[in-house]
Amino acid sequence: MTNQAKVLPKRADAAREQTWDIEAIYATIPAWEEALKGLPGKISALSEHAGKLGTPEGLLAYLNASDAVELELWKVMNYASMASSVDGKDAEAAARRDRSMGVASQYSSTVAFARPEILGLDEKKLRGWLDTPAFKDQKIRLERILRNKPHVRSAEVEELLGAVQAPFASERGIHPALANMDLDFGTAGGQKVTQGNVDALTSSEDREVRREAWENYADAHLAAKHSQAAMYATNVRQNVFLARARHYPDAITASLTPDAIPTAVVTTLLDTYRRNTPIWHRYWNVRKKWLKLPELREYDVKAALLPRRHVTYQQAVEWIADGMAPLGNEYVEQMKKGLTTERWVDYVENEGKRQGAYSTSGGMVKPFIFMTWNDTMFSYSTLAHEIGHSMHSWLSSFQKPFSIPRYTLFHAEVASNFNQAMSRKKLLQQARAAGDTEFEVQIIEEALSNFHRYFFIMPTLAAFELECYKRIEAGGTLSAPDMIDLMAGLLKEGYGDGVTMDHDRSGSLWMQFSTHLYANFYAYQYTTGISAAHQLLEMFDQNPQAAQENYLRFLRSGGELDPIDALKEAGVDMLTPEPVEATFRTLSGYVDRLEEILKQRQN
Repeated sequence: MTNQAKVLPKRADAAREQTWDIEAIYATIPAWEEALKGLPGKISALSEHAGKLGTPEGLLAYLNASDAVELELWKVMNYASMASSVDGKDAEAAARRDRSMGVASQYSSTVAFARPEILGLDEKKLRGWLDTPAFKDQKIRLERILRNKPHVRSAEVEELLGAVQAPFASERGIHPALANMDLDFGTAGGQKVTQGNVDALTSSEDREVRREAWENYADAHLAAKHSQAAMYATNVRQNVFLARARHYPDAITASLTPDAIPTAVVTTLLDTYRRNTPIWHRYWNVRKKWLKLPELREYDVKAALLPRRHVTYQQAVEWIADGMAPLGNEYVEQMKKGLTTERWVDYVENEGKRQGAYSTSGGMVKPFIFMTWNDTMFSYSTLAHEIGHSMHSWLSSFQKPFSIPRYTLFHAEVASNFNQAMSRKKLLQQARAAGDTEFEVQIIEEALSNFHRYFFIMPTLAAFELECYKRIEAGGTLSAPDMIDLMAGLLKEGYGDGVTMDHDRSGSLWMQFSTHLYANFYAYQYTTGISAAHQLLEMFDQNPQAAQENYLRFLRSGGELDPIDALKEAGVDMLTPEPVEATFRTLSGYVDRLEEILKQRQN
């Protein structure tokens, strides 16, 4: 019998307790409008500081004034972006988002004078100012400006580069609009396929539903393949232009250098990943045996090995809180309040809600989490991931002056992946102690699904992205057929002979990741994050007290230390293969355990 399509509530009808407390930023839309209205004048006033940064008093006056404006701008942009995320069909919300981006462009252009003027100061004199108490909260920021001195251009060029930020961001807005509003993903099992439910449908126990959802989702993207190729190629060319304008040798160096991340981190990661792909090949063969299939297709990689348990949001909160106990009561109590009474999380499924999940600071009001709850172990996993980000913000950014640099994406993905790994570890211990092998299999499935995304898909996207940039930088082109072929070939490396692929549909994967690819050289950080997290987790087995102190210090440091240095202080060296090897050890252990349980069930 055909299932009726699920009717989603409109955003206005969503249960309040399942939505985030966006009113903590601005109580009403008119309040937001008032804040936005006041920003252009405040931004224009910053230009009065031009030419006056040559004294410690003048420099501090500018920095404090720009901080105040930037914080208000951050709040305005967060509010607008969050409202647009939860309802992509709300044209007024989308217009507010676009208006806030326009004001952000004005800010970038207006303050473009500052860096060149600061860099024009006598460096010895400036460093002398930085050692005084007055510059305590501004020191790190100014030291990093000095560090990037070779790539800061004249005031005129900086003004131009600031002005192009908004138009250069256009294709990053076009892709989500296409994917969330214009593409029709058809149905699967009689249910309309949406961005919010596609993961659940491709995880269905019914193979036909999985196949239909996976194929229709890929086909919808393929129907717009040439447009999507043009959008992504434009994004790559823009980033290559910006890299060259700032005198970087290539786009990856331009992306990594500001955070002091050597490009060797990416190449070491990808080389280590490729050496260990036979572990993935082994997993696909075990999965095929579990499912008793003549061949494993890509729409089978998320299929349940056993009937899955229903997981409520409240149960997931308790699991995460229990699992994170080794970090101490203060951490756990604040985390639970954020997940419940303080309404950090928007997890309701409603009409028009965009795909994916993220955590945002909300403009230093409180951390917020965007996701869609599907009553599965995967929703639990997403929540554990995102609350890792939010607690990272709570312990670092929210406890420091706004002038202290925020943590980078590289820092961030360690915290999120660590929460997943730590809470999962406790669940597995409890399942084994209870002799509940069925639940143990489901936890391992959640883990392997997480690994599949962050330790299989993301390094594949990173390799794809790196190759795309190399082609453009060499004067080549990016066509839809070439990009599809490139992606399919990279996936084949990871699947080996264990998965039977559908070349074009498989190769459409790059079209399905707007956030990850349009934020250049972002995807690899999921893999470095999960890798560092698992090496840190091993340290909790070796010396729990020292590991707790080191990890909490890492979280609290936020962006005060560059990510590579912050992780080194916690005992993780991302310039070596060891973090990636540690994660493959964990992956191999999961595959071993599945093989053991499968043999037990066959006897």
